[in-house]
Amino acid sequence: MALQYAALRDTVCLEARGADAAAFLHAQLSRAVANLDPARAPLAAWADARGRVRAILRVCRASERWLLVTPRDGADELLRKLRMFVLRAKVTLARADDVGVAALLGDGDAWLAARGFSAEVLPNQLVRSDTLSLVRVGASYWLALGAPDALLSFTAGLEETTDAEAALAEIALGIPAIVPALAERYVAQMLNLDELDAVSFDKGCYPGQEIIARVHNLGGVKRRARRYAGPSEPPALGTPVLAADTQVGEVVRSAASRTGCELLAVVENSAVDLPLTCAGLPLAELPLPFAVPRD
Repeated sequence: MALQYAALRDTVCLEARGADAAAFLHAQLSRAVANLDPARAPLAAWADARGRVRAILRVCRASERWLLVTPRDGADELLRKLRMFVLRAKVTLARADDVGVAALLGDGDAWLAARGFSAEVLPNQLVRSDTLSLVRVGASYWLALGAPDALLSFTAGLEETTDAEAALAEIALGIPAIVPALAERYVAQMLNLDELDAVSFDKGCYPGQEIIARVHNLGGVKRRARRYAGPSEPPALGTPVLAADTQVGEVVRSAASRTGCELLAVVENSAVDLPLTCAGLPLAELPLPFAVPRD
């Protein structure tokens, strides 16, 4: 597929600044970040005390601040709640309104190399120029972070596509997006965040750490997120997934596709081999780039 871009107007960056910013994020997030390699930009969860995920953030280390990429929906409430945990720490949290986010979709290695960006990086690795940071999310999917004017200049000449195409790319990679309608409903493993390298099991305490570690060490979860295709319009978040007349799961992300929709749904492990429906229409399971554990 020829390289395209999507403006990702529904995505924002938050920022953490100050002498204690790294320590604060390390103490709050599921992923170790205190000594994060600046060339890495992993996912991380912020959970409540029950281990239920409040938000999923992509963490990017910059020279004078940390950038946290997250859905626009709920970002201000997320900031408000995070600030409650600052206490005496020397850290300020704010919206990074000077940073825009765009997606690059398709075969972009040669195009990027011609503009001075090495494509020889693995998923969740980051490359930089003077004005932009690029995160390789998947083989044919990048996130670009930078000033809105720099993003416009960088993507000039590329065909613009929709945010739905970027959502499809993330669904294909198994990446969920937590917005207020889904907050505090799922333990990290239910969203496969352990498979997405968004959880560090060898770091110190953070909210929900005891529950998430117990799940990891003592047996797992009875529900996991899986990818499906359906012939309908994208169902709303929380739409039930049924086996016969029994609810066995719910939709956590969906986007329109050329034949209907694709979605991620958290489904009971015991039901994944049964015929499933959503909004009255059949679902067909699609592969993910990792094997979903059945715990």
